Amino acid sequence: MELTVWRTFVTVCRLGSLSAAAAELNHTQSAVSRQIAGLERQLGVPLMERHARGVRPTPAGEVFRHHALATLNEADRAIRAVRDLRDGAFNRPLTVGATPSLAAGVVPEAIRALLQGTGSLRWSLLPALSAQLHDRVINGDLDIAVVTDAPPGLPDDPRVERRFLGLDDMVVVLPAGHPQAGPDPVHIQTLADQTWVEDNDGSAALLSRQAARAGVTARIDLTAADLLGKLALVATGHAIALIPGVLTRALRTDVTTMTLVDPPTRGIYTITPRRDPHPSAAPLLAHLTTALTSVRPTAPGPRAESRNAEAVDRFPPVTPMETSLQA
Repeated sequence: MELTVWRTFVTVCRLGSLSAAAAELNHTQSAVSRQIAGLERQLGVPLMERHARGVRPTPAGEVFRHHALATLNEADRAIRAVRDLRDGAFNRPLTVGATPSLAAGVVPEAIRALLQGTGSLRWSLLPALSAQLHDRVINGDLDIAVVTDAPPGLPDDPRVERRFLGLDDMVVVLPAGHPQAGPDPVHIQTLADQTWVEDNDGSAALLSRQAARAGVTARIDLTAADLLGKLALVATGHAIALIPGVLTRALRTDVTTMTLVDPPTRGIYTITPRRDPHPSAAPLLAHLTTALTSVRPTAPGPRAESRNAEAVDRFPPVTPMETSLQA
């Protein structure tokens, strides 16, 4: 099997369209169709199925996509490494993944500190949700990912090393000038009559649990496609929302935040592959811990401190000694 055909199949899966994949790969749609059909003949099972808006992998196709992506990533790394060595400038690039809220401030700040200590280092940053980032670490697409344990939580996977960085208090974001905005923490009961907007199931679950503990219901009447859309709906007065506290310093100027009494919290972790870790992953972890501490808007309360202690017991942070040994 040629890797070119594998790359075509993975591209079709990612885009969900034969024509879109053909355009990206500079092929004709008929050529893409022939490649997929040939691959199916070689494997003896259907890999793609049509639906109303395009195509998607069958269960067998999803299994093959998972392994094909890992193989293609390794092949790309091998090619880059040989070319860098040929050119006398071998410098293994660092690929970092992060949830959108952490990619907005904490992770870039940590990378800046890393670069100040290491000098020249090629790097890239990929924002995505925690489950997607976990899969990309497993597939070899990421050297390190900064994720959270927001519902449904993080899987226990022996293929990755997981390290606890700290806790993040969730805060409420409102339109600038909202009558209930103020500097003092409020009970969520005072916001029970508000319309809420959410952009992912994890954040919605945190909000619903917080409201249920207080004996009220949060009316999540609006849904946004992503974090930017969520903030846009808040800024224009359509709703209020629950957002990560680490995002506070990166917010647009037409919204404001308020803290909750006993707020919901989420743990922040790094995950790295156990096999062939990047040399810069351990030093970056230390910088991430510092960056996270600097952006926390509030100190965690007693319940958060208890969770923090439990998380540290399970996944202790890297100490300076460990960092120096792994660097």
